[in-house]
Amino acid sequence: MFEGEKGYLDTVQYILDHGLESTNRTGTNTISCFGVTMKFSLENSSFPLLTTKRVPFRLVAEELLWFINSCTNAKVLSEKGVDIWNANGSRAFLDDCNLPHREEGDLGPIYGFQWRHFNAPYTTCHDDYDNKGFDQLQWVIDEIKSNPSSRRLVVSAWNPLQISEMVLPPCHTSFQFYVRDHKLSCLLYQRSGDMGLGVPFNIASYSLLTRMVALLCDLECGEFVHVIGDAHIYTNHIIPLQKQLKRIPKPPPKLKFVWEVDSNSDYKSPETIDDFVIDHFVIEGYHPYKTIKMKMVV
Repeated sequence: MFEGEKGYLDTVQYILDHGLESTNRTGTNTISCFGVTMKFSLENSSFPLLTTKRVPFRLVAEELLWFINSCTNAKVLSEKGVDIWNANGSRAFLDDCNLPHREEGDLGPIYGFQWRHFNAPYTTCHDDYDNKGFDQLQWVIDEIKSNPSSRRLVVSAWNPLQISEMVLPPCHTSFQFYVRDHKLSCLLYQRSGDMGLGVPFNIASYSLLTRMVALLCDLECGEFVHVIGDAHIYTNHIIPLQKQLKRIPKPPPKLKFVWEVDSNSDYKSPETIDDFVIDHFVIEGYHPYKTIKMKMVV
């Protein structure tokens, strides 16, 4: 079990030391290990935003809110200055996915769609899906409130019936909440994890989601547990990651809500998961090392 940011770095080092190199669909080889687990404390507002390189919190939060909104249009994110889905929504990528009928930017029934409208028939990113499919995320929130000791607090983005309609099958496939001692914890199972670029985002994203759900359910936070099946490092990320491994982690920042730090704020605590906006989140004490650039592999 690897714990905290040091645990993330130890996982990277373990993969470099023991992983096997293989080819994949992207054309850039990876070094990978199968089945790694990392654990991060979320207690006392601690937030696992890596410090050994800068992780852009705003991009993480905007993407998560986009998921929660069940949006599948990459252009909506791009208009907010978040371009992480642009390549997967490009004309060339859509055509390669046998989706020539899709307009550019339409990603199909990916993450947020499955969270909020599981298995609803998908047409385009512009259509109204209200009251269609199954709202897994709202069901889990309601269940935590009424039956917190349940062992069924699971949300799945993996829907085999609709994978062929997605530009990319979900990498972070399912997550489970766990309540004990008035604390909410979350476990994410990720079938495929890009340790250099994607995983730091995933750690922050699901930790943020846990804080949001805990607030709605009047709970404290416990921990975030991250289980990765194929944990891999792209060969063009090895040198940047070796640079990162030489850095000593700093104390993690705090994640707070704006009404906690500003009693005069016009913002009030949200009543539903759909009420959150980017200005609700405040990161305190984040002093990372400089950005380490890595090329996204698609």
